[in-house]
Formats: sequence, C-alpha cells, structure tokens
Amino acid sequence: MMMARTLHAAGLGTMAGFLLAGATVVAADGPPAMTSPVNTLLAQGYLAREALPDSLSILPAPPAEGSAALARDREASKAGLALGKSARWALATADADLRSPAATGAFSCAAGFEISPQATPAIDRLMRRSLPDLGLATYGVKERYKRARPFMENGEANCSPDYTEMLRKDGSYPSGHSAIGFGWGLMLAEVVPDRAARLVARGVAFGDSRRICNVHWLSDVEQGRLMGAAVVARLHADPGFQADLQAAKAEAAAARSTAPSRNCTQEEAALAPQP
Repeated sequence: MMMARTLHAAGLGTMAGFLLAGATVVAADGPPAMTSPVNTLLAQGYLAREALPDSLSILPAPPAEGSAALARDREASKAGLALGKSARWALATADADLRSPAATGAFSCAAGFEISPQATPAIDRLMRRSLPDLGLATYGVKERYKRARPFMENGEANCSPDYTEMLRKDGSYPSGHSAIGFGWGLMLAEVVPDRAARLVARGVAFGDSRRICNVHWLSDVEQGRLMGAAVVARLHADPGFQADLQAAKAEAAAARSTAPSRNCTQEEAALAPQP
C-alpha cells in the first residue's frame, strides 16, 4: 500500500504533512523515494505501525474545561506569548522545522560537537530514522480528542505560519514535536553519556519550543515527552535500532573534536531560565 494512503487512512494530519512535504511517494511496502538525499523524513521508521506504543493506552484525556490543569495550560501559554519575538522565539522557530537538513543539528551544542548529515551520518541516521516512530505514536490520542491549539484560542501569531491551516485541522494533544525532541535527547544521552543531562535538557527544550511557538499547550508538550520515552523504550528491542545506536556511539568518539558550527553561547542564552 502507498504510504500516503496509509497515512491518510490513519488520519495522521499534520505529521503526515510534515513528512510528505517535498517528497515523492511511490507504491511500495518499503521506504518511498525522496526528492532530496538529505530529506530522510519519509524514510521507513524502525517499527511497523502496529508495533508503536499505543498512546490511547498510555495517556489520559487532555485537561477539561474549568479544570486547574487547563488554567495552568493557559497561564503557561501567556508566559510564552510574553516572550515576544525574542531569541527564544527564534530558536523555537528553528526547532519547528523537522524537514530541514539542519534539524538534527539542534542537539549539536548539547552534544559538544557538530551533528549533521555530513559530519555525523550515523548519528543523523539514528535520529532521522526514529523520527516517524516518535511522531506517529502520538496520533491515537490526537485523533481521539482533536484538541484545539493555543493560537486558535488566543488569536496570536505562531512561528510556523506556512503550516497554520494544516495545524488547525490537527489535534494539539499530545505534541509530536515534543515526543521527537525528547526521544532524540534520550537516544543521544546514550550516545554521549557524559553529556546526558545537557542532551535530555535540550530534548525538553525542543518540545517546549512548541509552547513558545503558540502551537501547543504545556500539557501537550509534557505528554509528548511521555510518548517519546515510551517509543525509545520500545525501540531498544529492535535489532535495527540497536545496530544504528552502536554505530552512532562509535561515530561520536571520533566526532568529539568537531566543534558545533552554531553559536552555542547565543543558544545557551536563549535557553536560560526566564526571570
């Protein structure tokens, strides 16, 4: 079956849009062909769809109207909006673009060396191949509740304007980006264990970028982390993932001498706790 038909039948909305954009889909059971050698977002994940952790069995319903949890979500949203078009907003905008060849580089400063398709192909492969597993595992709950996103309630701008209409049709809870970011942080903590705390923290921040972007509520982000952790736990039983994880570890040892190309001082300032 064509992957496009499979995704449509499963109602995978925005994540399908992010994954399908810029790619050529062919009729096959394996990975589709892609128009760019660096755009691996449509590559086959490690897990079959039926092997993904079931979000409906793991996550609760989103916060109900009138609940303390929803009030907390709204306060956190206001705090994000108060940052305005700051350095943190700029970083959140960069984190939003999963299609970019530079997407995996978001973890370069936390790792202490350059992560990219060119500099660290094994690490990049581990991250990109796990992306569909991490993102698509959230869709059972997304489709069940179809929660409206913050920008739909507050009328303010978001940092992915090209995807606004797609986002409107896609459930906010939980955040697929948060699952991806946190999952990547956990994987990289194994690849570079002496920098585990920084890498996991960057995974947390990668997800929180969605709150800063005004496209997800805080509870969306938090429950996305839970799904990311569940997927990583499941991936450890997959031989292909284990092989790629070992290759990434071997590559990291040689990559430690390659400084990140991004401005890590600027990134650290953007991620510093707000007063």
